[in-house]
Amino acid sequence: MNIHEYQGKEILRKYGVAIQRGIVADNPEAALQAAKELHAETGTQWFVIKSQIHAGGRGKGVIKETGSKGVVLAKSLAEVPEKVKAILGGTLVTHQTGPDGKVVNKVLIAEDVYYPGEADPKEYYMSILLDRSKGIPVIMASTEGGVNIEEVAETHPEKIVKEWIDPTIGLQAFQARKVAFAMGWEGNAFKEGVKFIQSLYNAYIGLDASMFEINPLLKTSDNKILAVDSKVNLDDNALYRHKDLAELRDLTEEDPLEVEAGKAGLNYVKLDGNVGCMVNGAGLAMATMDIIKLSGGEPANFLDVGGGANAETVEAGFRIILKDPNVKAILINIFGGIVRCDRVANGVVEAYKKIGNISVPIIVRLQGTNAEEGAKIIEQSGLKVYSAIVLKDAAMKVKEVLA
Repeated sequence: MNIHEYQGKEILRKYGVAIQRGIVADNPEAALQAAKELHAETGTQWFVIKSQIHAGGRGKGVIKETGSKGVVLAKSLAEVPEKVKAILGGTLVTHQTGPDGKVVNKVLIAEDVYYPGEADPKEYYMSILLDRSKGIPVIMASTEGGVNIEEVAETHPEKIVKEWIDPTIGLQAFQARKVAFAMGWEGNAFKEGVKFIQSLYNAYIGLDASMFEINPLLKTSDNKILAVDSKVNLDDNALYRHKDLAELRDLTEEDPLEVEAGKAGLNYVKLDGNVGCMVNGAGLAMATMDIIKLSGGEPANFLDVGGGANAETVEAGFRIILKDPNVKAILINIFGGIVRCDRVANGVVEAYKKIGNISVPIIVRLQGTNAEEGAKIIEQSGLKVYSAIVLKDAAMKVKEVLA
């Protein structure tokens, strides 16, 4: 589950991670009040106004309606309301949102931490995530902050530092110092950097997070280490242990079809193809998407109905898939292990009749317990549904209906 920057920063603050202070607002008047509070608390004269959407590249992104950037600087209290008006309610387009963009419903009014001093502020990159190849967490850091880490990895891979952590013993002090040394920090910046890394790891473990990404991580001109931005991804499977975090979910930032599927107990991810697929089991779903591509189509979604597929789940899956206008065919691929194939076939027929007016062809491939009985049910239904038992036959059917 992704959360907003302001939410992530507040969580990090509770774990002792030093952050750029800010107050969230959803209208110009509240934004001005937030700026006044920040001025009274920190003495800041300038204010950073940051769009709050679940996407990166906000600083370079543009609001469609006004031409404003997604992150702007107000150099006085008087500038805050007008600059907020140019962002709130607008559609922000970044390299991660696609051309449709995302509507900005909230902004974060943050203190200016790029103030002048004896030394210039310096941006870094830091993240903690699971290295799936090793099965343990890894800290990734770079002196090249404020830019896409993918660009750094491609052009200057030597500038990315990695430190793997044994979860059985946790982050050791020497590891935090090792990363801080690699960033070139000295004196107070080094001490603050070590504390920052340790606190960040404690938050990562304590929240059952999938990823923390701080970009940029700032060394101020007076040698403070601060999280200027925060991207936090929480493990959905652990949210039952963090009911307070589950309440931070912003459904307006998620694909409506994925939200609807979640309510129906389905695992659904929308893709850009033309063949909808409904499968029981994640591994079989991946294989089904491969078959679709081999047959000349492109998968329009990942949809796992789980091991207890019945008429209700099949109907819910149909309705969700059919809401995608790009879908030209649907492939249902069921392995009857826990669930019987004849039960699924009856569910398909019932759902088809209940929904009605399904204009796209449907291919149903059943294999396993009572597969032959299921195929007969499909074939004798009189509906526009094609039956297959062998996966190759299902692929050929997909190819035929797309031709």
